[in-house]
Amino acid sequence: MELSVLNIEGKETGRKVTLSDQIFGIEPSDHAIYLDVKQYMANQRQGTSKSKERGEIAGSTRKIKRQKGTGTARAGSIKSPVFRGGGTIFGPRPRTYGFKLNKKVKQLARKSALTYKASEKSILVLEDFNFEAPKTKEMVALKSNLQIAEKKALFVLPAENNNIYLSSRNLQDVSVVTASELNTYQILNAKTIVLCEGSVAKIEEAFKL
Repeated sequence: MELSVLNIEGKETGRKVTLSDQIFGIEPSDHAIYLDVKQYMANQRQGTSKSKERGEIAGSTRKIKRQKGTGTARAGSIKSPVFRGGGTIFGPRPRTYGFKLNKKVKQLARKSALTYKASEKSILVLEDFNFEAPKTKEMVALKSNLQIAEKKALFVLPAENNNIYLSSRNLQDVSVVTASELNTYQILNAKTIVLCEGSVAKIEEAFKL
């Protein structure tokens, strides 16, 4: 699949980049995508919710009424879950929601997501660029030049660039990621993927092509 390389003004440079069919043109696996996104979302959970069980409640341990002769159910502790202010039965405990996923499944998921974006013609290739200083309005102007002003965009850089990252941080519909950190959720969450020219080789390197 060949794409024309655009400059920051949104015009064609005359160069073309070939996207490998082994990454951008495979038979997509919806189940691999589901598993990878599920793992990503699970890893975002803090898992810090906690409720007190009967052994953790502050309160007296004396038997609250005699065993027999009251006409009501027997009761031993004021901290029993059946009473107001008592402990919680099987309440949440701090835990991790993450689970293991094989590396090859995650690779398949990323390739499948990129294939879907390529088939939707939602991938642009932009020549490598930089901002002299962090300026949000420069990122807004760049999106406008690329005719994706109203779309959620994911910019994939070959390496970390603080000026570009800071220029995009205040925009809700722009995400910036390096090619080595690209994940399935981010790919699917964006309407348009903007690949910097140098990041294409980095993506192929990450997939060991």
